[in-house]
Amino acid sequence: RAIPGVEEVVDGVYRRTVVLEDTDAVLAMQADGDRGVILSLTPPIARALPRVVAKVARLFDLDADVIAIGQHLAEDPVLARALKAGAVRVPGAWDPFELAVRALLGQQVSVAAARTLAGRLVVLAGQPLAKPDSSLTHRFPTPDAIAALPLSSHAMPRARAEALRGLATAVADGSLDLASFRHLEHAVESLTALPGIGDWTAHYLAMRAFSEPDAFPASDLGVRKALARAGRMPTTRETLARAERWRPWRSYAVFTLWRTLAATPRRK
Repeated sequence: RAIPGVEEVVDGVYRRTVVLEDTDAVLAMQADGDRGVILSLTPPIARALPRVVAKVARLFDLDADVIAIGQHLAEDPVLARALKAGAVRVPGAWDPFELAVRALLGQQVSVAAARTLAGRLVVLAGQPLAKPDSSLTHRFPTPDAIAALPLSSHAMPRARAEALRGLATAVADGSLDLASFRHLEHAVESLTALPGIGDWTAHYLAMRAFSEPDAFPASDLGVRKALARAGRMPTTRETLARAERWRPWRSYAVFTLWRTLAATPRRK
């Protein structure tokens, strides 16, 4: 899922371009067993390190009490079986706007197609690095840069291109502040007020971009597939009802259920 030009994963190391103190930098992150994440920053911008550490902790959900969360979710037998594979964390995002753009680009297309669209957007609107670092060549585009692009440049359905521009414009002009949501309901209400952003996308962003532990995209096909019994998937209403017992950790339940799908062999 790495965005070409902005991110790469090589030999278990996740590297990405970041902007710190208005300076281009490359941040590398690697899991260190159960002990945490090893960071390296090039160039080493000392004043930015506390902010970098805090953002990486959110990116990897390192502060979550996964034992307590797992014990609560394991009261549901389906989740209990899934949690035997280990604790689940909810991956965050380096930047909420970047994740919102990714979510819109990924609607109704494959992962490969979404990466292609993201890479094209980076080339069109991202600022090139003064000195490329391996495959890392650009900053992720700013809201202003995406808002200024002509709709015809996006190579996607017009409605989705308009949704992308609407999001970028709202963030650029300050009418949507992605850092000011007071609670989950406020975030969902604010996001779904924009064209092209429905309930699923709003809850997905709340889970990953805003670290809301109880967000829940009830209509998600993967969640409903994981809960299917005897070939029957539960309805959205039935899924919501079952998820009541998972509060206040429904976001963790979602990723637990998604993991069961990834571990299930696909039939030809």
